[in-house]
Formats: sequence, C-alpha cells, structure tokens
Amino acid sequence: MNLNSLVDALHPHRNILVAFSGGLDSTVLLHQLVYLRERTPDLQLRAIHVHHGISANADAWVEHCQQVCTDWQVPLIVTRVSLADDGKGTEAHAREARYQAFREALRPGEVLVTAQHIDDQCETLLLALKRGSGPAGLSAMANDSAFAGTRLLRPLLNESRVSLEYWAISHQLSWIEDESNQDDAYDRNFLRLRVVPLLTERWPHFSQAVARSASLCGEQEQLLDELLAEELAALTGEYGQIAIEPLLAVSEIRRAAILRRWLAQHQMTMPSRGMLERLWQEVALAREDAAPLLRLGNIDVRRYQQQLWLVAAYNRELYSQQAWADTDQPLLLPGSGVLRLVTGEEIRAPKADEPVSIRYAASGTLHIVGRQGGRKLKKIWQEMGVAPWLRDTTPLLFYGDTLIAAAGYFVTVEGQYREGEVGLALIRQKNGQ
Repeated sequence: MNLNSLVDALHPHRNILVAFSGGLDSTVLLHQLVYLRERTPDLQLRAIHVHHGISANADAWVEHCQQVCTDWQVPLIVTRVSLADDGKGTEAHAREARYQAFREALRPGEVLVTAQHIDDQCETLLLALKRGSGPAGLSAMANDSAFAGTRLLRPLLNESRVSLEYWAISHQLSWIEDESNQDDAYDRNFLRLRVVPLLTERWPHFSQAVARSASLCGEQEQLLDELLAEELAALTGEYGQIAIEPLLAVSEIRRAAILRRWLAQHQMTMPSRGMLERLWQEVALAREDAAPLLRLGNIDVRRYQQQLWLVAAYNRELYSQQAWADTDQPLLLPGSGVLRLVTGEEIRAPKADEPVSIRYAASGTLHIVGRQGGRKLKKIWQEMGVAPWLRDTTPLLFYGDTLIAAAGYFVTVEGQYREGEVGLALIRQKNGQ
C-alpha cells in the first residue's frame, strides 16, 4: 500500500472525521492517517464509533476503540443509536443510523472518511444487481462524493482486503472481529463468504473487473448529469419544484432520467423504476381537480400549479385546535416552530372575554384587510397562490370564534389594528430561527 495515494485521496482536506468501527478495515485506515499525521502536522484527526447495541460485545468494542484512540492520540466520539423497525432489515437500519450519526458529528469544514475497499465495492455492485438497479446503482461507491454539506472520502477503495490484512499484520495492529460477519443470513455476508470466493477461484481478478464496471457506470451517469444539467435547470423553479408540461413532450426514458436527477438534487434516495412510474402516473398525471400525493421515505411528492413539489411529510391529524392561555409566552406548534404575539400594529389585542386559540380551518365568509367583499378561506388561499400543504399547516389566530389572522398571510377586518388601540403582531418562527 502506498501512502502517497492516501495523500492524493485526501487533498486538499485537512480536517478529517474517521468512521471507526474497530474492525480490520477502519483500524488500518486510522493507523495510516495517524502515520500520515506525523508527516503532515496540520492534519487534524477525529474518530467516531457507533454503538448499535446489536452485539453482546458492543460495550467491549467501545472500550477497545477508546484504548486505540487514546494510544494514537485521536479524539473519539462514541454515539449510541437505536435501530428503527420499519421492515427494511437490520443491515439497512444499522447503516441509516450510522450515517445519521456521522451527519450529526461532522463539524464545519470537516470531511468524513470511511474504509471501504475494492472487495466491498464488488459486494455493493452485486447487491445492486440483485435489486435490479440501473447505472446509478451499479456505479456503487465513489471515491469522493457529497455528504451532509461536505464530502465523503473513501481513500482505500482501490485496495484489496488482502493488502489491508498485510498492513495490519506487518504493523502488529489489533482489531475487532465482529461475530455477525460470519452470519450468511445477511446479504452482504452471504456474498462475502459464499459467492465472491467461488467467483474469485474461477476468475482471480473478479473484484477488480467488477470495480472497473462500477467505475464505467459512474462515468456514464456523470456524462448524463452533464448532458441533462441545462435542461433540468430550465425546468426547475425557485423553490426546487419541477414543471410537468415540458416533460410530457420528451421520451419516457429521458423523462425518467430527468426526474431521477431532480430527486438526486434534493438528496432523495433513488426510487425503484416502479415507484418512479407511480410518481408520474399517480401524481403528475392525476386528474385536474385532485390533490395527489406519493410518499418517498419522509418526503411527499405533490402536484400544484402543474409542477411537482417535494414537501416534508406531515400528519394532518396533529394540526388541531390549540388553546393559547398565556399569550405573553410563545406557543409551540405541531411539526416545527413557535408562534409569538409581540407589540406591533398588525392586529388588535384580544378583549378580556375573548379566549385566544390557534386553529387550522375556518368556516363561513371571511373579510380580509385589503380586499373587497367576502370569501371562503379556500378561495382566499387560491387567490393568494398558497399551496395545499401550506394551507393545512398555517396557524390561524382566533379570538373566541372570530378569525383574526393567518400567520404570515392576512389579517381579517375583525382583527385589524386601529390607531389608539393596543396593537400586536403575530410572528411565526420556525426551528433554528
């Protein structure tokens, strides 16, 4: 193994977070980075170990990783995670929890470095074949990819497991042997233990050939990215929505390629071919008076004004009436954020006999400031161009049974501030503001 290739893979990054399981691969990677740090004093290393709680030995693994990092003077973060049970399987749950922990641990300007190697690449491509993936899935893992607003680097991706073993033995390293790695009930282990050795016995350079295929698929995807970038940009609106009508005029293959890249721009997990077809048929081509929705993970694909939108999924049932007994204090909203009533000249203050509440629906004819005549709330939302999912989640301020204001949108005539009165302003703050 050549450390110069590690230097090249890391360039120009100097703040590194290493995913450290304590196994062979990540132990070799961390050792090489510590070795490199001696030659490159400005290299800053941290490590993160994720405790999944699956193995009875998980606590002992934490102790091992802590001792290694103490010996090598590398700060270590230990993150304990709980695995969700949503039918995806233990491997997928563990991976999602692990990468979420990485996202949360990364500092600004820091890159994540993981220890996948060429044999892992081979297994990843074979798993993609099993799923029926296209070129994007078959491109498997990249040496350098976007991740959590920074980069994810895999500097060992051209190295074999054998070369890592040689490094570890020659430097007298110790590492964890995860007993689950011998359980071929897991798909990746099945390939590693039973399939790839058979293929390699027949064709000794099978893993390298597979890695070349993955690289070629990646190049084809990159070429398509470049060829479709201008077209995608022209179809995409200010808020990331994509126009439907121009997609009606292109071939099914081209449309699918554009939609996949649109989803990728928003860091969405790539849907299957069938799910992409459902997105088009059930959402884009739904009847004109429908409000179609397709849920992809925790994101809803919706149609509005002949455009497709990606909206954070929400539970409509959570948005019910809330009493606001003490308006001097902020009111916590369902979903995210708070409401505040502050001094201002937007709305009148409530009278003593007017209990204050927040609702998400209003009946009857409403008269709003700045518009002639009365309208139903649905008509007001339509005239203002407010998307259906925003209508469902916009807090409506009531005094008694009288609608006073819609946060961020309008004030009613009944709630209007008049000179000489005590005046207030309704402020909605989302998380992080």
